[in-house]
Amino acid sequence: MQKPLLVTDFLDRARRHYGDQEAVVATTGERYTYDEFGERADRLSAALAERGIEKGDRVAVLDPNTHYHLESAYGIMQLGAVHTPLNYRLTPEDYEYILSDAGVDAIVADYAYAEKIEEVRDDVPTEVFVSNDADQTEGDWEEFEDLLADADPESYERPEMAEDEVITINYTSGTTGDPKGVMRTHRTETLHAYILSVHHELYDDDVYLWTLPMFHVNGWGHIYAITGMGAKHVCTRGVDAAEVVETIRSEDVSFLCGAPTVLNMLADYYEENDRPDMSGDNDVRVTTAGSAPPEATIRTVEDEFGWYLKHLYGLTETGPLVTISDARRLLDEDDDSRFKLKKRQGMGVLGTEVAVVDDDGEEVPRDDSTLGEIVVRGNQVMDGYWNKPDETERAFNAKREGWFHTGDLAVVDDHGMVSIQDRKKDIIVSGGENISSIEIEDTLFDHDDVAEVAVVPAPSEQWGETPKAFVVPASGDPDEPGVTEQEIREFTKERMASYKAVHRVEFVAELPQTATGKIQKYELRQREWDDEERMVGEG
Repeated sequence: MQKPLLVTDFLDRARRHYGDQEAVVATTGERYTYDEFGERADRLSAALAERGIEKGDRVAVLDPNTHYHLESAYGIMQLGAVHTPLNYRLTPEDYEYILSDAGVDAIVADYAYAEKIEEVRDDVPTEVFVSNDADQTEGDWEEFEDLLADADPESYERPEMAEDEVITINYTSGTTGDPKGVMRTHRTETLHAYILSVHHELYDDDVYLWTLPMFHVNGWGHIYAITGMGAKHVCTRGVDAAEVVETIRSEDVSFLCGAPTVLNMLADYYEENDRPDMSGDNDVRVTTAGSAPPEATIRTVEDEFGWYLKHLYGLTETGPLVTISDARRLLDEDDDSRFKLKKRQGMGVLGTEVAVVDDDGEEVPRDDSTLGEIVVRGNQVMDGYWNKPDETERAFNAKREGWFHTGDLAVVDDHGMVSIQDRKKDIIVSGGENISSIEIEDTLFDHDDVAEVAVVPAPSEQWGETPKAFVVPASGDPDEPGVTEQEIREFTKERMASYKAVHRVEFVAELPQTATGKIQKYELRQREWDDEERMVGEG
């Protein structure tokens, strides 16, 4: 027989088998069992249905890693509506574009971020506005808790759903122009959750700490996987090293995810606070992604913290999980060479084909030196881009028909372990966030004292990579540019999300160019990463 794969099955299973077990530790101090978690999701489903939300409607969630996001996600999806999580670090203009592009009908927003939506409220199609603390939210917002209190959890009807229907839209960070809405179906989300459950070794007694943003591809699928396994969610409102360490100890956390930035923060805290205990009663596993962590960081996490580290690679379009470096038959736990192996992005996960191909779509030799583009084929790969059929077509057929083209350039060794060397697109990965160098350049071109500019990733111990601008001043003289580095930095901070702002500036007389006038960013990147083992974000 064939049973449709539906994301609603994850909470259903947890309620059926673990109803009286603790499911969620909230940032507000409450603790909810799976029965209570499920009833709150039911009440939200009923409240949204009363307000006209039905199958296929888009409902956005703008929230840090709180229990409200978990409840909202399932409350939305139980109606067959499309969960549309938003990056809480964006600008009001970004939200205006996304809410309009997706045609969002309702939004649930955390009180700390609702004001950004309020600024563009009259310019978006959204009609239902819900806040988790309406008293702290300017404008006309309904109170989340009041909605739940007034709703009958048995009054809504769950519609018939099919596994090939879109159930979530995750917006990319706009690395090449406007953000693109990545459509993911019940099937892609379910299979991805199955895959990561295996590779992250999830069990019902796991205690998961939410240091990874839930908006990132639905928290890399942990919204589903942790729930379906009947494990425990420990929520946060951001990443503070002292709070993370205290929570790991007090809640006996066994698993967390985070960018190398988070690991570096924890390593600094560890050294500055007399090397405290970094675990409670449970052994701790940690998965990292983004720019590869330095070997020194991996060494600290494993040898000093006593944790077990896994390094994965993926994209919003791929679920994200594509490869993982956790290949224990290839790792010698008694040899420091394991740290170098764990820096690699790794081998394809279960049910996933990963290839590194040349411009003709042919696989490059497994010699660990021939560069090619990573292409992916698997059941967890996206359905396509929302309202962008041409871009979807290009993404899947540029070199190899039917394979998703990542734009990441890598080498591959004799075991099929990939290692990213450079990026085809001008993407900067800072603290796990994708930043478009083109977007920063476009902003800086509006400055009267900037004649030419090129932005590239520069090494950063804290963030992995950070944006650096090479500026040819309008004065023509890099020694007398007519503007300071600080003024350039502030100019971008005032016009962009804070994490996108340029952090370093160098005034130059000219930029390296080809004979046709194209700026050779490769040379600038090479200058920045000359002393590093890897060129892009892998120092």
